[in-house]
Amino acid sequence: MRTSHAVLAGCTALVLGTTATATANATGATAQAAAPARHVLPPHDGWASTGGGTTGGAGADAAHTFTVTTWEEFRAALAAGGDAPRVIKVKGVLRADAAGCGAFEAEGYGFAKYLAAYDPAVWGRDRPVSGEQEDLRAASATRQAAAVKAYVPSDTTIVGVGRNAGITGGSLQIKDADNVVVRNLTLESPLDCFPQWDPTDGATGAWNSEYDSAVVYGSTHVWLDHNTFTDGAHPDSTLPSYYGELYQRHDGELDIVRGADLVTVSWNVFADHDKTLMIGNSDSAGATDRGRLRVTLHHNLFRNVIERAPRVRFGKVDAYNNHFVAPASGYQYSFGIGAESQLVAEANAFTLPAGVGAGRVLKKWKEAPVTAVGNRVNGRTVDLIAAHNAEFPAEPLQSGAGWTPTLRTGVDDARRVPDAVGRHAGAGRIR
Repeated sequence: MRTSHAVLAGCTALVLGTTATATANATGATAQAAAPARHVLPPHDGWASTGGGTTGGAGADAAHTFTVTTWEEFRAALAAGGDAPRVIKVKGVLRADAAGCGAFEAEGYGFAKYLAAYDPAVWGRDRPVSGEQEDLRAASATRQAAAVKAYVPSDTTIVGVGRNAGITGGSLQIKDADNVVVRNLTLESPLDCFPQWDPTDGATGAWNSEYDSAVVYGSTHVWLDHNTFTDGAHPDSTLPSYYGELYQRHDGELDIVRGADLVTVSWNVFADHDKTLMIGNSDSAGATDRGRLRVTLHHNLFRNVIERAPRVRFGKVDAYNNHFVAPASGYQYSFGIGAESQLVAEANAFTLPAGVGAGRVLKKWKEAPVTAVGNRVNGRTVDLIAAHNAEFPAEPLQSGAGWTPTLRTGVDDARRVPDAVGRHAGAGRIR
């Protein structure tokens, strides 16, 4: 049994139903729902299948198999049972944000006061913000973090029941764990109640937010499958601007960082987001990330995503059979080529709007080689590296990532990808 490193303190009392207490008149749908909870990652299905594979909580006994209907029950189930394998079945939508932002405000904090204190006309743009209102904002943010983060221990399966299971406003923290499975959930991005103004961020300053829908941090053997990541009712287009900058209340949808390794991300939908998926969060993190961050992305749909799908540093990333549907406006890039990355992009499909060239699919951040073969853009096969280098001759990319993926169950022709991914990716389509 693998050891859990995650600790969750201060949970509410555990009031959960286990499989041992299931009623005799359980419906056929309930009986069928048990099967996905025991699914394990198939052999050879990406990086998470190596080194013993990824089984999550498939071996959980009845006492460690929970059905939860509230955020409080969910966090209590994550904390219960010590190091034993566990299965947590999510029924309905769990709201981590039900209390509202006002519940987290430190006494004396006020957004109007914050805006007045750090207005660039008063504070300037040449130094970070500090003082009473910034201290109170930070204290308020700490309260929100304690409420919306859920720490996932080792040997855990989290699976949605049926077609409409999910989490709104919560952040799954898969931190320092091993052997975790997350499937069949709609994860609506948390809204940061207390973004920080940084007048030194860029030429005109920026609002910076916390909370990804899911973070894989220092963890190994993680399988994320058939989930839908979305901004839901609060896309960036609905957010106001202050000081002339978007009041950004979202961070990413998924981050894989800080020594995380052996991760498979399959058949998910990533939708309606700006900075979506980051693999490696700093060029200076080589001590933890070099030789790790091995991630497989296959059969995912990236729909109306502006950038970072993904942005990669250090890792050997295998991205094949994904479909990228760029937004009508604002598209920046899909694959970000970062420090010491070794990306293989094969047999993906890209649907770009009129006026956006195929050279935009790749973005060079640092010198690193790339393998890109068999990809199609708007229905035709395109050499993505050649297209990039023709469109951006001052930022040439080098071909040849230096390794050949072998952990694949099969690669579809890119012509089939839009239909296959459109039919089967995302929550509610688990098989």
